[in-house]
Amino acid sequence: MQLLLTFIAKEFKHILRDKRTLLILFGLPIVQILLFGFALTNEVKNSRIAILDHSTDEMTLQIANRLSASAYFDVDRMLQREEEIDAVFRRDEVKMVIVFPSNFRETLLHTHKADIQLIIDGSDPNTATSILNYATAIINDYQESLQGNPSLPLTITTETRMLYNPQLKGSYNFVPGVIALILMLVCVLMTSVAIVREKELGTMEVLLVSPMRPAILIIAKMVPYLVLSFVIVGIILVMGVTLLDVPIRGSLPLLLGESLLFILTCLAIGLLISNFTRTQQTAMLITLLGMMMPTLVFSGFMFPIENMPIPLQLISNAIPSKWYFYVVQAIMIKGLHIESIWRETLILTGMTLFFLLVSLKKFSIRLT
Repeated sequence: MQLLLTFIAKEFKHILRDKRTLLILFGLPIVQILLFGFALTNEVKNSRIAILDHSTDEMTLQIANRLSASAYFDVDRMLQREEEIDAVFRRDEVKMVIVFPSNFRETLLHTHKADIQLIIDGSDPNTATSILNYATAIINDYQESLQGNPSLPLTITTETRMLYNPQLKGSYNFVPGVIALILMLVCVLMTSVAIVREKELGTMEVLLVSPMRPAILIIAKMVPYLVLSFVIVGIILVMGVTLLDVPIRGSLPLLLGESLLFILTCLAIGLLISNFTRTQQTAMLITLLGMMMPTLVFSGFMFPIENMPIPLQLISNAIPSKWYFYVVQAIMIKGLHIESIWRETLILTGMTLFFLLVSLKKFSIRLT
C-alpha cells in the first residue's frame, strides 16, 4: 500500500511540474465553459438593421422604437432613399432593412390593412430565419396592442424579401465555411508537422549546413502544400457548384487570388508553430486546439459574431479565417468585387507578412 501511495505521489509531482499538462487539464475546460456560455449560441442578438420610413408617422415610429428596444436588434441607421438599401447590404453594414410605405397610419386606419417590407441578407440562412421570426413577432405584438374593436381588426402584413439566397439554402453558408476550415487545418498542420519532423529525425541541421539558405529551405517546404491546398480549393468549388448548386456570382480569378492569399497566411502560421515545437504531437495538438476551435467559433461560420460579448468580438478580429470567410461569401454569394473587400484583403496581407517575417526570423535564430 505504501508503495502504491509513493507512485501516486510521484505521478502528482510529475503532473504539477509539467506546465503543458496543467494547461490542458485546467485551461481547456475554462476556455470551453467561457466559449459555450457566451459565444456558442444560435440565438441572434444585436443584429444591425436599418429603417427606411416613407411615412414617419406615429405608428411607424412606435414600431421602430419597439425593434430598437428589443435585445435582438440594433437600429444602426435611418435610410432616406431606396438606392441606399443595396449599398448598406454590399458593405455588410446591416442584416435587415425595414421599409415602411407612405401613409402607413392612414392606410391602416382606413383600410384596416397595411404592409411592411422586410429585406434580409439571406447569405446566412440560419441568421436570416431568426431575424425574420424576431421581427415578425415584434410587429405582430404591436398589431395586437392596436386591437381596439374586435369587429374591425387591424392587420399588418409583412412582405419578406431575401437577398442573395431567396431559398435559404444552407450550402450557401456551408461551402465558404468549409473552405476556410479545411485550408486552415491542412495548411497549418501539414507545414508545422513537416518541419518539426525534420527536427525529430535530426535532418534539419544537416540541411542547414548545406549551401542552401534557410529561407530557400522554408520555401521549398511550403510550395508543395501551397499547390496541394490550391487544388483542394478547386475541388471544393467544383463540388459546391455542381453538387450543391452554390453559385459563384463574383469574379472567379478574384476568388482564387484571395484563396491563394489565405493559403499563404495559413502556411506562415504553420511555419511559426514549427519554431516553438520540437515534436510532431505537440505541433498537431497546437494546430487542432489553436486553429480548429477558433475557426469554428470566431469565423462567423457557425455562430454569429455579433452575438458575442465585445471582448470575444475583438478576439475574432485576430482570426484570419474570419476575414477569408467573409471574402469568399462576398464573392461567391453576393457577387461583390475588390472595391467591397479591399479592407479584408489588406488585413489578410498584413497578417501574412507579419507571420512570415516573424517565422523566418525565429527560424534563423533557433537553427543557424
